[in-house]
Formats: sequence, C-alpha cells, structure tokens
Amino acid sequence: MRLFTFILSGLMLFVISSKAQTPVYPKDYFRNPVGIPMQIQANLGELRPNHWHMGLDIRTNAKENLPVYAAASGYIAAIGIRPSSFGRFIIINHPNGLSTLYAHLNDFYPALENAVRAKQAANESWPLEWKPAPNQFKVSKGDFIAYSGNTGGSQGPHLHFEIFDTKSEKRLNPLMFGFPLIDNQPPALFKLAMYDRSKSTYSQNPLIFTLKKTDSGYIIPKTPIIKTGLAKVSFAIEAVDRMNSSGSDDGIYSAMISVDSILQVKFRLDSVSYEDTRYMNAQIDYKLRYNGGIWLQHLSRLPGDFGGIYQELNGDGVIRLSDTLVHFISIDVKDTYGNAAVLNFAIQHYDSLATQNYYSGEPVFVPGRLNEFKKPSFEALLPTACIYDTIPVSYFSTASSAYNSVSDIFSIGNAAYPVQDPITIRIKPNKEIPAAQRDKIVMVRTDKKKTTAKKANWDNGWLIAQFSDFGSYQAIVDMTAPNLSAPGNGDTINLSKSSIIAFTPTDNYGIESFKALLYSCASDSTGYHCSNDSLSEKKWLRFTNDKGRTWIYRFDENFPFGVHLLQVTVEDIVGNATTKKWWVKRFPYTPPPPKKKAAHQSKSKEKKSKGESGKQKSSIKKKETGTKKTTTATKKAVQKPTSKRKK
Repeated sequence: MRLFTFILSGLMLFVISSKAQTPVYPKDYFRNPVGIPMQIQANLGELRPNHWHMGLDIRTNAKENLPVYAAASGYIAAIGIRPSSFGRFIIINHPNGLSTLYAHLNDFYPALENAVRAKQAANESWPLEWKPAPNQFKVSKGDFIAYSGNTGGSQGPHLHFEIFDTKSEKRLNPLMFGFPLIDNQPPALFKLAMYDRSKSTYSQNPLIFTLKKTDSGYIIPKTPIIKTGLAKVSFAIEAVDRMNSSGSDDGIYSAMISVDSILQVKFRLDSVSYEDTRYMNAQIDYKLRYNGGIWLQHLSRLPGDFGGIYQELNGDGVIRLSDTLVHFISIDVKDTYGNAAVLNFAIQHYDSLATQNYYSGEPVFVPGRLNEFKKPSFEALLPTACIYDTIPVSYFSTASSAYNSVSDIFSIGNAAYPVQDPITIRIKPNKEIPAAQRDKIVMVRTDKKKTTAKKANWDNGWLIAQFSDFGSYQAIVDMTAPNLSAPGNGDTINLSKSSIIAFTPTDNYGIESFKALLYSCASDSTGYHCSNDSLSEKKWLRFTNDKGRTWIYRFDENFPFGVHLLQVTVEDIVGNATTKKWWVKRFPYTPPPPKKKAAHQSKSKEKKSKGESGKQKSSIKKKETGTKKTTTATKKAVQKPTSKRKK
C-alpha cells in the first residue's frame, strides 16, 4: 500500500511539474488583430466566476464592426457560433504550431459568412461548431477575417483574443509575444490572509491584514512580526495588475513566496487549458468570495488542486513553525513585463498562543479520492478530482411541498464549497410514476443564490444527474410546455414596418431548442392563395440567440414580400414542445414624410394669436366702459378696437 501511495504521489508530482514547463514565445510573429492602437481591458489570468480569463480583451473604442485581421498566416481551423460564451468566433492554425482565437465577432468576411450561413441552413440550426478542411479557408497575416462585435457573453463591444498551443490547446499568455503595449506599472497589493493549515481552509475564516505601500515595498502596518500559536500556516494575497493604457484592474501574472530567503513555491498564470481553467476555484478562497468577500489567491496548492499552475521548489507553501525563532517572509508579485511588488514581514511562533483543535466527529469528504455517500433514497458520488480540500458532509432531508415532486428534498454539502469534476446525484422516487411521465423528470438543485435544473436519466429505478455545485436536490415531473407569445396582433400580422422579429419564450426549467419555419402563399393577378396545397416548401429562418434569452430574426432573402405562414417550435429540456402558427404579411414600406409647416402658415398663426389677444383686450375694455354712464359724445369718442388679419 505504501509503495502504491509513493508511486501515485510521484505520478501526481510529475503531472504537475510537466504542466508547468515554460513554452516558447516568438516575438513579432503575431500582429495586432485590430486596426487601431492596441489597448486591453482584461488579460489572461484575470479572475472570473469559475475560471481564469483565458486571453486578452482588446478595446474597440466601445464600437462594433471594426475590421479584425489575421494575426499571422495560416488557415481557418474552426468556426463557432454559441449563445453566451464566445458568440461568433474563428480559430486560425499557424505553421509554427500555435493557434489564435478571435471571439464576440459580428459578420465574418463575405466568403466565410456565406459558407457559415449555408451550413446553418443545412443543419436548420443557428448554433454551429464547424471544422473546415485545412485548405478551404487560407489566410495571410493581416487579411481581413471578420468585424468586431458584442456577441455571446460579451457585456460590451470588444475583441476577445487568445493564443494557444495547437496540439495541447493550452492557452498561452499573449502579453509574452511582444505586442506593442507599454507597461511600467507594478501590481498593487491590498490584503494578506493567513490560514491554519492543520485543518481545512474551508473550516475557518482566515486572519486578514491590510497592507501599506512604502518606498521600500509593502508592509503590514504596525505588525512587523506576526505572532501566532499556529504550527502550520499558509498565506493568500489580494492583488491586481494595472497597465499604462488599460484603466482597469487586471489579473496578476505570478507570485512567489520565500521563507528566510529560500524560495518555496510560486504560481504563474500561463499555459492553461480550458479543461483546467475551473481550477481557479482552488486557487482562490472560494468560500470567502461566495459569501461576498474579496478575491484572495493562495500562495500554496490545496490538496485537491491538480491544475498545474503551482511550482513547488523548496517546499509546498505551507510553513511549519517548529521553533520559536523569527522567520522572514517575502512575497514577490509580478506582471508579464517583470514589474514587481514585494511584501516583506516576519512571523514567530509562541507556544502560549497555541489552541487545541478538536475533532467534531462529523463525517467528511476528503480530496484526491473517490467519496461516496449513500442513503436509502439518495446517493452522492464525488470523483477523485472533485473537491480541493476536506469538507463536512452536512446531510439532511425534508419532505417536498411541490405538487409535482416525486422525491423528498435532499441537502448535502454547502454551495460555498467549490467543485471541479461534477458530482453524480442519484435519487430514488418516493411514488409511482406513470409511463407517460417517466421521460419528463428534471432534477432541480438550489442554493441561496441560484437554481439549476438537469434532465434526469433512469438507472435501475434511480434517477441520475450530474451537477457542479453542492446544494439541495429534488426530482420533479415537468409536463409544462414552454410559453410563446405572438409577434404581433391581428388575424394576419402585418410586419411591413418591422426590421426584425423577436421571441422571448419562457419555461419553468429552461429552453433547449428553438426553430422557426416559413411557408409562403402562392400569388397571381387575383391575389394570394394560402390553402395548404398552395403553400411553398418550408424555409428555415435564421433566428440568433446571442444572449441566451431572446431569439431575433433580421429579415433576409428567406422572408420575401407577400403573405406567409410562420411556424415556431420551442422545446424545453425534457422534450415538452410548443408549436404555434401565425399568418403574417410583409410588403415594401416607406414611412410617410413628416408634415411640413409652411412659413406663411406659421406667420398666420402668430398673427392670429396676436389678433385673438387684441380681441380679448377689446372685450375687457368694452365691459369696463359699459359699466359707466357716459354722454353721447363720450360714447362716440370710445372707438371699438378691431383685429386686422391678412388672409
């Protein structure tokens, strides 16, 4: 058993160290992919929910439709169109073994755009994942390939740009490739956190120190020496990087910790694959962040972190205080240009400050091994690479009050504990389920922040689904089809004034698919004929769904002028479908010209206004004179005012 453990540990160390090998960065090989001076608003390694940012976000002056150019010669290896995520993107493979990715695009260059639309029409699907033949779309460095945009998960116009190793698909730090950017600003440090590593990082709240910048580096104000009774400690930092032209807080590139001038461990955010990017949740204090706290990045690898950004040199980052001497700690944080910020402090162990850790006896899940939890009607299976540190099981169940529930509510773990590889949840229904409903069951997971639903599959009388978060789970029968509203009013909806058609279907657990078809009525000199026999062959309409909620169609050649039957089908995650049909018409439309006010009409109204004012004054005057007894001469002297108008 010891031999097996030794071999396994050696294998893990080999995997981790091999992932940390330094790649090659050819300078001046890639050009700026936009035609304006390069500025970035996010870099590789910036901390995002559940992942590191994997490339550069290049500014486009807050505008869409700027030309995007091939950063180097090669061929287009992949084209994708995804709701949320990258939106519309292109991948180019280059002869030096590297690839570049360009995302959140609008239209591709004409030949590629036409080919993509043909593919979508053939598949009758707006989402697309396509890998053309290597010789189909060749490009040279500087060729126009697309227009910049704001598609997918983008929250504002920009170009997302990545460089990666073609074979391994590991993302490399683009700032290492010599792009025309200037940066002489060091990272900024804000907080230092200390953890008791004799227990799980998730079973404690770290001791946090505010940092101060001085001429000689960062310090802990009024605390030159941290005095502690802990025997094993580790540290984490809150830090950001800033570039001269960025104007935003970016992610740091690397950090290293030394004890008594001996380098212990360092991390470097480079050469990371999408398969491993979720390990960002192991690098940060996830529990603190989940509960509204700051981003803290650990300076030591957690036991279940196999992502490979850490390099353990003369230690693992956990500092053992086995004596009462003063030990000097140095933390060096750098950006990709070598600008550095250094924090220096000391730590000393005091036996008098030590406290006893008591084991509660509560069952726990342990990282780095398969964990199984089983009850008569509920099971949770955690794979080996599921959790990063030891966590309590924390299980309980309650009866569900939902009318369509077919199980109790089972709660396990805590959503504040992050998950790498998904948890398999198994639930045994607590009631008989009719045959017509057996394929209409969702497993619903909830916590205090969000709800997630997955279609449940059957396995020997159990319902199964996988989730990437702890929480509360229950099985529910979903027989409710999505709701779909009409795109307008009337028996035949007039779309002549519209430039788009938009649908926002709703469902209790999520939309899986959307399809719109058009059938045109035949026409001749006597009018339109819309019987079933006279309708044309169906035409698929290309509705986009960039932001994941609303489906939008912009009129094109597939929707000619005339009278048509529009058919839309929406399906949810368990296959409940809604199909609706509307008669619609669309004809050339020219907005009426705005009413022009002639100059003489304006003057006439002005004089009319003055005349009416004069009449009012005359009337008042007349009433005043009528109240007095005057002589005939006086009456003759009083002239009745008149209003003169030019007609």
